[in-house]
Amino acid sequence: MFIRQIHYLLALSKTGHFGRAAEACYVSQPALSSAIQHLEEELGITIVQRGQRFHGFTADGERLLKWARMLAQDWESMKQEAAQCHRQLTGTLRLGAIPTTLAVTPLLTEPFQHDYPGVGITLVSLSYDEMIRQLDSFELDLGLTYLDDPRLKGFRTLPLYRERHVLLARSPAPRLIKSNLCWRDLAELPLCLLTQNMQNRRLIDAAFREADIIPNVVLETDSVFALYAHVRSATLYSVVPHSLLNLFEMRQEVTALPLFPELSREIGLIARRQELASPLQDAVWHIAHHLNLQHRFDSLIAMNY
Repeated sequence: MFIRQIHYLLALSKTGHFGRAAEACYVSQPALSSAIQHLEEELGITIVQRGQRFHGFTADGERLLKWARMLAQDWESMKQEAAQCHRQLTGTLRLGAIPTTLAVTPLLTEPFQHDYPGVGITLVSLSYDEMIRQLDSFELDLGLTYLDDPRLKGFRTLPLYRERHVLLARSPAPRLIKSNLCWRDLAELPLCLLTQNMQNRRLIDAAFREADIIPNVVLETDSVFALYAHVRSATLYSVVPHSLLNLFEMRQEVTALPLFPELSREIGLIARRQELASPLQDAVWHIAHHLNLQHRFDSLIAMNY
């Protein structure tokens, strides 16, 4: 009853008329007047100046209106929080990720599944172009990819971390163990890299061109798992984003060495910009916003180097 009285009071303040306030609250005018009178009796003060019609609020009533507005807002916030506690979202979240970010996705999907157990997740590995196409055609809800592309104009974006590339090695040559390892130092190393059709490989090739060297690429693959296997078991070297260290669980099997000048790009979530985002998108967005991935991935280099 008390919340209804507060809403009646605010409706009267907004309309300045008992009859219109009653219509706005879907009650009769006598019911609204009686509820406000009961509120006055409960609080022990006169709130409304009365006559044959509404003449405004008393000085005490004006002060109480400020509290009434706060109470109404708090009540609305309380209802929203209660709805969130139900965790009643259902359906399927469709998430696309470029291959080099797949190792990151469990850090997002695990808390999402914990909070929304009724929602299934479909995760697919996609090229950047295919991801944009599927988002445009509503085949995906969200994408995890590079954010520095002009084609993302018109998309909603959420930066999550800036990837930093490292040299991955099983037993790095002593000359490589230094604080200022540069791209030229990699010139003669036997490398395994992602295939040339992949965007990450194109970034690495550009860094080698900038250093004016031709890398010694002895193996190419479209699988980051294959990269790690060949570094660990075939004594090859690779250049990978430092976020992949989260997947490899280093266990002193391989070493990650920072490279200078740093090759980095911003990674984050993307979604079609629309007037009302779906509840699934908003739920993921909220979780992702509170992840501290940059610190997590940067610390993996510090632990390993």
